[in-house]
Amino acid sequence: MQIPIKRTLDRIPGGMMIVPLLFGAVIATFFPETPKFFGSFTGALFTGALPILAVFYVCMGASINIKATPYILKKGGSLFAVKICLGIALGLIFGHYLGEAPISGGMFAGLSTLAIVAAMNDTNGGLYMALMGQYGKPEDAGAYSVMSIESGPFLTMVTLGVAGLSAFPWPTLVGSILPLAIGMLLGHFDREMRAFMSKAVPVLLPFFAFALGSGLDLHRVWQAGLLGLGMGIAVVVVTGIPLYFVDRVTGGTGVAGVAAATTAGNAATVPAIIAAANPVYAEAAKTATITVAACVVITAILAPILTAWVAKHTGVRGDAGDAPASDAESA
Repeated sequence: MQIPIKRTLDRIPGGMMIVPLLFGAVIATFFPETPKFFGSFTGALFTGALPILAVFYVCMGASINIKATPYILKKGGSLFAVKICLGIALGLIFGHYLGEAPISGGMFAGLSTLAIVAAMNDTNGGLYMALMGQYGKPEDAGAYSVMSIESGPFLTMVTLGVAGLSAFPWPTLVGSILPLAIGMLLGHFDREMRAFMSKAVPVLLPFFAFALGSGLDLHRVWQAGLLGLGMGIAVVVVTGIPLYFVDRVTGGTGVAGVAAATTAGNAATVPAIIAAANPVYAEAAKTATITVAACVVITAILAPILTAWVAKHTGVRGDAGDAPASDAESA
């Protein structure tokens, strides 16, 4: 007896990502002790998002033609610039009207400049690279080596004009690029390694998605209510539209731009860090943490669906294994 599991997942927009992700989120929300209960290898599947992503990054790097480095810098730099410029613009606009404190009453109670900037500034890199592994070119996934500068509170602090604590730790930046660089070198010097490792990219997608989902608590969405839902949708729409067009202008199909319209998981920790650096944001940080956490969940659900939709309407095949041979074999 055969059950068409893969065929069914392929029919769902972003199914290879979204179904395992939701499955992991449901377990994390309603059965949070599952990883500890089973432990060992089963527990590791729930908590291994970063190790899986590290392997994914090396394998993705192996499939990249090293001659494509200028494209990676152009693509990553363009998407990075759009996200940061949007964050600064929104920070200036809402900072002018709201200041540092959150809205105290009404439909938008709890909304703050801090929440808006933290949610808009930081892209979910793991989700972006996984989506590029399925719908984009390896070079598009490699663009995150530039976009990774968004990670953490640094740029949010800059955007909000917080003095001090603005030095970006260079080892973190190098560490985010190193797995990709190692993979690129392996693929460049040995075509057989390139062919061998490239095949692992689509296989790793559902495992990473499940581990990512296992870190998402759906209760956060409920706690944030309509404000969190609206903010999550706003992140996808407000950043997704300009990112889509910038991706098209820089030679892409728009898929990479839509895939970057997300909020990173670590963005939920930014409000507390900002408040510690500048106590004037202490009140805003209380609600901002919940709101940003809701954005992480909402964008993690919407982005794969929209990315799959854009890929379908631009003629992109939804499988990393379907990437043009010239991308993988031209070196």
